[in-house]
Amino acid sequence: MKNIAVCASFITGAHLRQIREAAERAGFTVSFFETQAALGEAIADFEVVFGYIPPELLPGARELRWLCAASAGVDQYLDDALWPRPDCLLTNSSGAYGPAISEHIIMVLLMLLRRMPAYQAALSRREWPSFTPIRSIAGSRVVILGTGDIGSHTARRLKALGAQVTGVCRSGRAGEPAFERVLPAAALDGVLPEADALVMALPATAETAGLLSRERIALLPPRAYVVNVGRGSAVDQEALVEALEAGRLAGAALDVMTPEPLPADHPLWTCPNTIITPHVSGNMALGLTCDLDVEMFCQDLSRYAAGAPLARLVDRKRGY
Repeated sequence: MKNIAVCASFITGAHLRQIREAAERAGFTVSFFETQAALGEAIADFEVVFGYIPPELLPGARELRWLCAASAGVDQYLDDALWPRPDCLLTNSSGAYGPAISEHIIMVLLMLLRRMPAYQAALSRREWPSFTPIRSIAGSRVVILGTGDIGSHTARRLKALGAQVTGVCRSGRAGEPAFERVLPAAALDGVLPEADALVMALPATAETAGLLSRERIALLPPRAYVVNVGRGSAVDQEALVEALEAGRLAGAALDVMTPEPLPADHPLWTCPNTIITPHVSGNMALGLTCDLDVEMFCQDLSRYAAGAPLARLVDRKRGY
């Protein structure tokens, strides 16, 4: 069909021109949709779709050959039953979110180390406290679960601030020199007891579900903070709540939870030294993220038109 559909609220006029020019070079026509409902009415006609697409629209995309999700996480698209053809390609936008999410991680980690949750609670009562001691990123031992785009960006920033950074990933290999060492997932239990902070940047897969289990939470020292920007399914939340309430952990910063939105009566809301944010660490509020997302789609569009492998192809069996 040689048709592209684009549906993403962050798209600017400059992005429209950039995508249109890339489509013309690749021999495609492009249509832009302001709403997902409008896309749903026309999706059957498009070979390529880029943006935020409700998974329930996929079965009706009869001509679809490639879906480029404007997000790093693609767990909503992994069910084979959704896809009109078994050979449809799925790519994500891994590479666009590292700058934004790594800055969020640094922000909340500093807030925890400087005891900002305690200050916020005291100031809301019109008190004027001085909490000591406080801690620094400098000299902290940080373990990062997930050494991809987000983990690597975070490692660079933490190293620049003087942290000792260990990466843990499935393969035990990473090309980012900011990691002092990178270990396979099988070594995780051995590094948790030495962590001052555990940063989780994992996708939602069968392998990562419940990875931070009750047993592994117990391996973390009482001084440790947990920061999760990946997926809430990777954490045993009940065990995390118990550890925070009992003082067996120093605190937590959670941008992802299960479920989302977090119910109003969920105990995480009242856990001590805990920062909750509504899954916003990597949203499209940062212009750089939007620009990178569009640029990477245009680059992969050139590859697609040439019959070359796509740069951010997702293995739907693995989930990343």
